[in-house]
Amino acid sequence: MPPTIIRDLSDTSGYWAAVWTMCCMPDIHVICDAPIGCFNLVATAVPDYTDAIPHIENITPSVMTEQEVGGQGTGPAVKRTYEQLRDTGVLAGKQVIVVSTAESEMIGSDLTDLVKQLQAGTEFYYSNSLSEDEWAGRDRVLRWLWQHYGAPHAAGAAPTPGTVNIIGPTYGCFNSPADLEELKRLIAGAGGQINLVYPFEATLADTPRLAKAQVNVVLYKEFGLGLAGELGQPTLTAPFGMRDTSAFVRELGRQLGTAEQAEAFIAHEKKTTLQAVWDLWRGPQGDWFGTTDVGIVAGRAHAEGLRRFLGDELGMPIAFVSGRPRLPDEPDNEALRQRLHKKAPAFVFGSINERIYLSEAGAKYTSFIPSAFPGPVVRRSVGTPFVGYRGAVYIIQEIVNRLYDALFNFLPLDSAYAKGAGAPMAAAAGGAGNLPWQPEARALLDAALEQLPFIPRISASRQLQMQVEGAARQRGLAEVTPDLVEQVLAQPPAAG
Repeated sequence: MPPTIIRDLSDTSGYWAAVWTMCCMPDIHVICDAPIGCFNLVATAVPDYTDAIPHIENITPSVMTEQEVGGQGTGPAVKRTYEQLRDTGVLAGKQVIVVSTAESEMIGSDLTDLVKQLQAGTEFYYSNSLSEDEWAGRDRVLRWLWQHYGAPHAAGAAPTPGTVNIIGPTYGCFNSPADLEELKRLIAGAGGQINLVYPFEATLADTPRLAKAQVNVVLYKEFGLGLAGELGQPTLTAPFGMRDTSAFVRELGRQLGTAEQAEAFIAHEKKTTLQAVWDLWRGPQGDWFGTTDVGIVAGRAHAEGLRRFLGDELGMPIAFVSGRPRLPDEPDNEALRQRLHKKAPAFVFGSINERIYLSEAGAKYTSFIPSAFPGPVVRRSVGTPFVGYRGAVYIIQEIVNRLYDALFNFLPLDSAYAKGAGAPMAAAAGGAGNLPWQPEARALLDAALEQLPFIPRISASRQLQMQVEGAARQRGLAEVTPDLVEQVLAQPPAAG
């Protein structure tokens, strides 16, 4: 059987998941059993674009070298790193956790016994970096933190009525600052009070307090449900779109005993926050939704939420959906690439991978909207949610504005005659658009236009005809031939 070639990995590993979850809490210091390069990526290079922070401060590498890999193991390097941190006061008041990496796991390094020689309470966390992706890894490390630092100290703790945990925000989560802010607003609107945002706004010492919430809300369903299940209280997931958000607020109000306040909040939101959705739906822009298709690649919660809102509520044709972690019946990166090369929809929500595939295809008629990592994009503003009522408004606003851009970018311009044909304006203006076309040539043009999104198709048709007829005049042809059309279509797209 030939080997399976995996193109453009979309997910990180269990090691990255452990670091990005634990290091949110300032009273933890992680020693990663790693070579310097493995540390630099997760703690310095990537967080600069995932979270717009220069580096994560509470992590130090053991700086594994060939000497450790080749014979004596990584224990001495980890101990040396610990002693340097201890002697310089870095570990004062901190819980030390030693985390394995793919490199240390490959040489079978198990530091369970070593950590007993370090300061009291130091733990070793096997990140399972070689086998787990970031989603399974985040879910497992959240449960591990609860089992080691929460449950043993939470015996007998009773939930406080009206309180809610938000579980899940960590480093490296696309759009989490804005989604978290909107989720807090919805919980308050339903009559709830935040008990703990774990781990992003918590300390490790806060972990036992997870037991005191009446309801748990998991921000992104791809991880965090494991911890919520162990806590044992009713669990909801963050909503996307208008219908899901109303259902979420009603259910949370019912769970908290604040149903009347929740209904009042929904009614108020329909007259305020959601007014923009109604106005755009009733306006001339509403005619676009039914003919504007969209492809979606994102984390599982974002992918399913966008599909329900854009497809079920706005009626936009959904060309494809691929969530992370990917389901068996969803396209992988290679299938997505081939699909986008063949025919790209009007909109693609995705990561840098999908943006590259669109660029390869020369798909200038497709609007790309970031919706996932990896990708160099800053999402620190709390004003760009995908979650909740405000998320519905933000997304529909993005769609409409980019439709305007699509129309503007492909307005037929007189200068396009000269650009497309490389011919003098006077010659083009003298007759372009009037040359006869052979039927086979016309069929080739129509087939090419069928591959384009619907909205810019008319402008694109005019632009392509100008390019083809300009080329025909340069060659002194009396009519447009199929060979000429094939040659022009094979050229890179001209700027508008």
